[in-house]
Amino acid sequence: MPNRHPLDVVIVGAGVVGAACAYYAARAGLRAAVVDRGPVAGGTTGAGEGNLLVSDKEAGPELDLALLSAGLWRDLAAALPEELEYEPKGGLVIAPDEAALKALRVFADGQRAAGVEAVEADPAELCELEPHLAPGRAGGFLYPQDAQVQPAQAAARLLAASGAELHLGEEVTGILTAGGAVRGVRTTRREIAAPAVVNAAGTWGGRIAELAGTALPVLPRRGFVLVTEPLPRVVRHKVYAADYIADVASGSAALQSSAVVEGTPAGPVLIGATRERVGFDRSLSPEALRRLAGQAAALFPVLADARVLRAYHGFRPYLPDHLPAIGPDPRVPGLLHACGHEGAGIGLAPATGVLVAAALTGAEPPLPLHPFRPDRFPEPAAQPKETGR
Repeated sequence: MPNRHPLDVVIVGAGVVGAACAYYAARAGLRAAVVDRGPVAGGTTGAGEGNLLVSDKEAGPELDLALLSAGLWRDLAAALPEELEYEPKGGLVIAPDEAALKALRVFADGQRAAGVEAVEADPAELCELEPHLAPGRAGGFLYPQDAQVQPAQAAARLLAASGAELHLGEEVTGILTAGGAVRGVRTTRREIAAPAVVNAAGTWGGRIAELAGTALPVLPRRGFVLVTEPLPRVVRHKVYAADYIADVASGSAALQSSAVVEGTPAGPVLIGATRERVGFDRSLSPEALRRLAGQAAALFPVLADARVLRAYHGFRPYLPDHLPAIGPDPRVPGLLHACGHEGAGIGLAPATGVLVAAALTGAEPPLPLHPFRPDRFPEPAAQPKETGR
């Protein structure tokens, strides 16, 4: 059944990135439909911690995107309902020894040149910032621009504010084309016509690209999170060990684990983060959970006796160079991508939405799109698989 109203764009994916694309498309005067085979935030977004980080990104295109997003998240927090749970709590990166602290200083110097506020803290200052932190650390850096949101609520509120047509529980089975250009999508229930399609399908972004007759090498990278019982505010900031930065930048497929610990307004403490490429294997990893618990207790001994109420996991949409694919795909006119953000999609969603809206309307983007171009990866020859009727 065709859609009844003319649309400017169909967005595939109802996670926070797709929601941000819909929100900023609407602000640019475009009419959008959002399609997802599951519910809102049913994929990576719903399994995220809600990190809005600049602290873990070295100077370069991703940091530029994160800084743009940081300002946009502040604006969104003022404009949208309190259910976003926006907390500008700041991040605290801990160096266990002098060698790690020296490396953090070099890292922070590069970030400062790009506009990041990074404040070095000595051991005494660390104790003032986090009274329950284990003693004996060499120092660290405070990043006041780091923040947090409730990710599923963020996606839901952005979608509601966008006014987009929602088609949930509908899998996209084809990309409609005519003369080699996109003309909409086919789902398990209907055809939806539009002159542009945005691939915001997260870990399934490669599949949507394939349906359009092109390629994007998105792979899932599994991660676990532990959730403790409600506690007093024993962790004030988003606190993580310096080796987390190296894990984020690594391309290893093996299990990597570095503690990221933070409190929440409701009381539970969230403990991440692991990374491993195991396909879409959803089985529980006792080794990953054991590592997380041990590393968190090493940072905050007070957590050693806390009960863990549950563990959950999701799949980060990983691209080989750790940069998302954002913007028009020159291989398929009318196809745009907004995926491959790995573990930073929640933080980078608003800037991604702004860039996509600019591309859809022909406006000047606030950042260069070139570093995020979807055709930067080698690909096999592909032919369009779907045609419109």
